Parts: sequence; structure tokens; C-alpha cells
Amino acid sequence: MIEPAEYCRQIEAYLCRKNEGHLIRIVGPAFEQVAGWAEQGIPLAVALRGIDQYCERYYAKGPRRRPVRIEFCEGDILELFDAWRRAVGVAPVDTAEGSERKGDSLPSHLDRAIARLTALRAGGKASAPLDARLDAIVRELDGLRASAKHARGETRTAILDRLVALDRELLAAASAQLDEQRRAALRAEAETEIAPFAARMPADARATAVDAAFERLVRDACGLPALAAS
Repeated sequence: MIEPAEYCRQIEAYLCRKNEGHLIRIVGPAFEQVAGWAEQGIPLAVALRGIDQYCERYYAKGPRRRPVRIEFCEGDILELFDAWRRAVGVAPVDTAEGSERKGDSLPSHLDRAIARLTALRAGGKASAPLDARLDAIVRELDGLRASAKHARGETRTAILDRLVALDRELLAAASAQLDEQRRAALRAEAETEIAPFAARMPADARATAVDAAFERLVRDACGLPALAAS
């Protein structure tokens, strides 16, 4: 687990790069805020993605008027941390939630997944076996998209179950294209992410959480969308 002071140092350095070299010191209340994230167990990678997410919205508004301060990024970081905890199983999941985000639709979810996979193929970074799997999955998603809009009951459940299966197949194919050294590095990173919560987790739950964290890291490393509707 990264010590709070080192965690703050890395956040400060990353924010400086995002601000094109303009250094905003993380001191005083800001230091306490960021150190609190470290103590909560927010993985550094999650915090950095939260900074990215805030900056993307900020830059999209036009020319910057002021450097981004870390305080502005907290909402994005905490939101991503909540999603991370649900994904790896270190926080209760609200079972009353639907299988999709509020206001989202299954056809829209499929459209985004198809677009992401198509862009990934166009980037030419996938190995031949993974590229072939991506092609097959895109074709199947196209077929599911045609019936998703009006799917109800057992038909809809069947589509959702198939998306879960396809997501597992996609992650397995992506993991297989990584070399052993890269897989080992991602596994070690997953162990580090879960470490702050490990002491209060049963062994089987900890192993499941590490596996889930590893899969999330593989997904991020390969730029894969989540096919399962969530």
C-alpha cells in the first residue's frame, strides 16, 4: 500500500503534467483530502482516471481560464472508486439497481460497445487471434442489437446472459495476447489495489476481488468496453 505522503506526491506530479507543467502544490487542506483518499484505499490508478475524467470535461468547454486544482476532481474520483468497489466486490452492491444505468437503454449500450470494438480493430493494435475474436463479437453484437429494442422477459434475459458470456470470452482473449511479464505485472497491481481491504475479507472473497481487479486492469490495458450491461 502506498504511504499517504507518496500517494500525494504522485497525484501532485500527475496533476502538474495535466496542467502542462503548472504546479499546484497539494498542501494544507488539499493534502488532508488526498491523504484521506489513500487511507480509504482508493487505488492510485483510479484517482488518476478521476483526474483525467474531470480534465476531459474541463478542456471540452474551451480555452482554460485557470489550472485544475485537485479539489475539483474529488467528485469524479469518488464516483470511479464506488464503481471500482462494486466491480471487485469490496463494497455491497445495491441489488435493487437494474442491470443498466438509469436512463440508459440496451440498444444504446450495444451501440457503444460496437463502436468501441470497431475503433479498437481500426487501431491495429490487437493480435491476429484477438482481432478475429473482436470481429466475431462485433458481428454477434450487431445481431443482438437488432432484437434488443423490443426484447422483453426471457428474450431480454437471454441477451443479457449472452453479453456476460461474451464479456468473459473477450477478457480471456485479451489476457491471452499479453505476455507473461505483462500479465504478472497486472496481477501484482491487482493485489496491491485489494491490499487495503484484504484484512477484513475472507480468503475466497479476497481471491475473487483480486481476480476482478486483474480483469479490470486487463480491460483498461487493452482498451476494451464492458459488454455486460451494468
